[in-house]
Amino acid sequence: MMASPLLSRAAALRRPSSFRTITAGPSQWIRHASSSGPTPRSGARVFGLLTVMAASGAGALWAYPYFVTQPKPAGPKPLEKAEIVYEKPRKKAASKEESRDIVSSQHLQVKKSWEHPGVYAWGSNAGKVVAPDSDEAVIKTPRRIPYFDGQILRDLKLDRDFGVAVNEKGDLLQWGAGFSKDAVAPAVTLKGMNIAKIAISRDRIIALSSNGSVYSIPVAKSDQATGEKQTSKSSWLPFWSSETATSYRPLNPENLGWGEKVVDVKSGLQHCLLLTSKGRVFSAASSSEEFPSKGQLGVPGLTWQTRPSGRPYDQPHEVKSLSGSNIKSIATGAFHSLALDDKGRVFSFGDNTTGQLGRETPIGAAVDTPSPLPISQLYSGTNMLAKVTAIAAGGQNSYFTVDATKTQSHTPSEAGRTVADTWACGAGIHGGLGTGKWTHISATPTKIKSLSSLYEYDEGANRITPIRLAQLAVGSTHACAILDNLTRLTASRASPSETDTNFGADVLWWGGNEHYQLGTGKRNNANVPVYIGPLDGGQADAQVGRKGEDHRFQITPRTKVRLGEDGKGRMASVEQRVECGRSVTAVYSAA
Repeated sequence: MMASPLLSRAAALRRPSSFRTITAGPSQWIRHASSSGPTPRSGARVFGLLTVMAASGAGALWAYPYFVTQPKPAGPKPLEKAEIVYEKPRKKAASKEESRDIVSSQHLQVKKSWEHPGVYAWGSNAGKVVAPDSDEAVIKTPRRIPYFDGQILRDLKLDRDFGVAVNEKGDLLQWGAGFSKDAVAPAVTLKGMNIAKIAISRDRIIALSSNGSVYSIPVAKSDQATGEKQTSKSSWLPFWSSETATSYRPLNPENLGWGEKVVDVKSGLQHCLLLTSKGRVFSAASSSEEFPSKGQLGVPGLTWQTRPSGRPYDQPHEVKSLSGSNIKSIATGAFHSLALDDKGRVFSFGDNTTGQLGRETPIGAAVDTPSPLPISQLYSGTNMLAKVTAIAAGGQNSYFTVDATKTQSHTPSEAGRTVADTWACGAGIHGGLGTGKWTHISATPTKIKSLSSLYEYDEGANRITPIRLAQLAVGSTHACAILDNLTRLTASRASPSETDTNFGADVLWWGGNEHYQLGTGKRNNANVPVYIGPLDGGQADAQVGRKGEDHRFQITPRTKVRLGEDGKGRMASVEQRVECGRSVTAVYSAA
């Protein structure tokens, strides 16, 4: 007897796994039984058949209402046909130079820095410093200051309330609400003094001339007009003298040796350091509002009450504790000081509220005597000889770059190998340590890992070389590092290959970003170094047909080049530099 279709379907739902195929007849069920197991005897086979048929009948009675009342399950949806999106063709290059612009964003950035030198600024605009012609409270991403278009500067310093620059002629320019609320554009305030570099305090400018003379100039235009004027002499007519229109005070150290002159100046909010060509350090008050009182002058016991009588309050004093060391570099934070000698030793003094002096004790106390930092302890047990190569400071933070050389190793190739590291100490609540941690106080220097132990292959030298830092710029809560990585600036329009491109140095930023001073376009702080986009916001990339691509800003190192469009302008030695101030940042073309 043939089984009904319903019986066969129900049996299929309940069939044991030993059956490969379910057919309509009972004899076929037996024939298609799995042969993997032993063959049952004939009696057992008949009993098994009856059992299966009985089970199948019961299953049919159970399955009948299921198949009658339940809808047939839907199958999988057919796959939608994928839409193929082809890359849109980029702008066709008319020349090899245009092809280079299309190939490399870095090449285009280098080219634009030569064609259009100037100043980009961003951050707090409360004092109309980063955007003098705008009422915006903050500037979120780099924006050019039109006044400086086409200009190369000797130096630039920014504060959230005022800006100061030295043009290529050595004249001093000022702008911002702290200078004058009526001044919309930068104005020349001191001419003919051949200023080489500047530093700023809370309310004064410390200017260093090319001949080593130092001047303290009030920031406010009203103070410049009403203060005591000095008599200046013409550099080419010794007998000709005239009174300057701007009030300033000389800050020239006494008892300088034969041929000795001041070669560098740095300033905190209340004090400044002067470095001479003989490696001596002098300190002085640099503010009219308050006398330094946190030991940052480095002169034990010196206060407003104990200062020498009959002398100006801002008369420079030699930091005699450093007289036995040949100091090569100086740095200042808001209320502390650093000095680096030719042996790679760092001396610190001043405020230690957040551990910015790099010492665990005494935290929170003022230290008025310079003492060396135990840098060697940072490499204890590593068989490495450590030497500090550069220092930087700002706000409540200090930074050190170190070359550590392996003196002993079980591996011959490791012996003599140098590692370049960057260390930070002080306040980290805004991310200023760059170590990935939000730490209030860090008295022991901590390594910034993303700026340490970096290497690259130098094709010219045919070896692996460490990547050091070319510059550290530090503001009140944020900082910037320019890597001294391999760059290329020799590709020209005459280069035979259209893929022969220029590229600059990598730049990273970290720390406080409450006023968008990091330039990321976002307001969150960064406790590790990060990249930012090109200074023009990618407009140059878009013009050559490169849209929607993520490129990072690379800064152009110093080189001698012909400026202007198509390289037809004057020859000049120029580089891009970074300036970090209180809640503001700038990148400028420097002579």
